[in-house]
Amino acid sequence: MTNKPELYWEDFPVGEEATFGAYEVRKDEMIEFASEFDPQPFHLNEEIAKTSLLGGLATSGWHNCSIAMRIMWDGYLHKTASMGAPGVEEVRWRKPVYAGDILSMKRRTLETRRSKSRPGMGLVRFGWEMFNQHNDLKMTMEGWAMFECRTPHKAEA
Repeated sequence: MTNKPELYWEDFPVGEEATFGAYEVRKDEMIEFASEFDPQPFHLNEEIAKTSLLGGLATSGWHNCSIAMRIMWDGYLHKTASMGAPGVEEVRWRKPVYAGDILSMKRRTLETRRSKSRPGMGLVRFGWEMFNQHNDLKMTMEGWAMFECRTPHKAEA
């Protein structure tokens, strides 16, 4: 990132919520992703998908996670002092995502804390929800993200 970040650890107070995104899912991208990373027949073949629990050709849950990352990057991460993440604690695929769905996300700050060993870093635990254009809940995630602090503190001994 070449520009100075707008958002630091201090800018994600507990309870804060934000909504962002308008990502339209395309059939060709669904099949391309599934062909490469999750080649189960109900992600690749419309006839098989119609008789599956999904009820039609649907994205891989892993594709949904990738789409979520894109929406998060475009919605806010690109303007943060992000230092990455230690991982996602929980992902739940609530309803299938189909071609033509327009996805958005809601982010909620659940918890924050400063790093004890790295004075310039703070951690934020987020809850994310992914919805389509009909406000159907498609996916939920929870996890921690690491951000540079605007005002570092001294490391604890």
